[in-house]
Amino acid sequence: MPRTIAVAYSGGLDTSAMIPWFLEHHDARVVAVVVDVGQGAEELEGIEEKALRSGAVACEIVDLREEFLEEFAFPTAISGAVYEGRYLLGTAIARPPIARAQVEAARRLGCDAVAHGCTGKGNDQVRFEATYAALAPDLEVIAPWREWSFRGREDLLEYLAAHGVPTTASATKIYSRDANLWHISHEGGGLEDPWNAPPEDIWTRTVAPEAAPDTPCEVILGFEQGRPRTLDGERLGAIELLERLNRIAGSHGVGRIDIVENRLVGMKSRGCYETPGGTVIMEALRGLEELVLDRRMLRWRQEQAIGFAELVYDGRWFTPQREVMQAAFERIAERLEGEVAVRLFKGSATTTRRRSPCSLYAESFATFSADEVYHQADAGGFIRLFTLPSRIAATQRNQTAAIAEGAGA
Repeated sequence: MPRTIAVAYSGGLDTSAMIPWFLEHHDARVVAVVVDVGQGAEELEGIEEKALRSGAVACEIVDLREEFLEEFAFPTAISGAVYEGRYLLGTAIARPPIARAQVEAARRLGCDAVAHGCTGKGNDQVRFEATYAALAPDLEVIAPWREWSFRGREDLLEYLAAHGVPTTASATKIYSRDANLWHISHEGGGLEDPWNAPPEDIWTRTVAPEAAPDTPCEVILGFEQGRPRTLDGERLGAIELLERLNRIAGSHGVGRIDIVENRLVGMKSRGCYETPGGTVIMEALRGLEELVLDRRMLRWRQEQAIGFAELVYDGRWFTPQREVMQAAFERIAERLEGEVAVRLFKGSATTTRRRSPCSLYAESFATFSADEVYHQADAGGFIRLFTLPSRIAATQRNQTAAIAEGAGA
């Protein structure tokens, strides 16, 4: 049996049950590791006291908000990774830094094992354990949902009540939520039937688009090597910038999606996600790319983003493949400098203006008015060469048809 177990602790229903369960079934000391990735003060309030009252011998709270944005969220945004064309990977990008911090705490505190509260049906179990495997393969991994006899929410609530462990969860709080600075997800309850429209009270960071202001709002993001550094001309730290952008975009109904996605473990699941500030950042980056990347480079980045989205979704962050791919995206991001204006209106975020010192746009070439730099007659030779394969094929077809016609005569 392990001597000391480091638990990735959120204070939610699952992890609240884990601590007393470990004390009963593993005869071990338990250390709770709480990682702050921006889930909010409400979720973190009193969490240390709760962990200790539940039986943990210690509780470490690690503020990882800035690292989460700078090392994980912003690089993913630069890559353009969007899972299955819609999901901005809010939960997926948060799991590797949480698991990494848990491993580091386990090392400091001399733990023999690490544990998570993910179910055996979801993606997160893979994301946590892939990180453990990459960073601490010597530590034992314990996943209670794959061991204990509890079958669902009601069983856990009964267990906590019997052990006097406080929880804010209840049988009436039917939605499972995961929050960080980048997004919040909503799953479970009536959403499990994909024919049920999401009720309006499920959303927490965005107003309904139809209830958003009737007047559009414009925000201007300034980028340095693909990272957002200014908002409306004011230089801000990553945390403050995203928090402010979340509030502005959320008030205009920006960032909602309702998706049925393909989980890594094979099943489909339905979730509703809110990513207001992230949606604006992604839109602005795409608008900036249009200005500074040439056609072939843009297409290459778009093609690679599909694979990168799957890599991140699957929890393969701490792999050589991710390192190599991110290095390529960072090289591209050296040109992502400048400002982009994004118009927010009734749930939409649309680039309206952009400027960059790295711009490849030249009005003198693109203008429909008279110019002295582009000789339109040159296009004729270009088109003849561009269409050469088609003209050769057509000539051969015509020759073959003429021979066949002559033979028939």
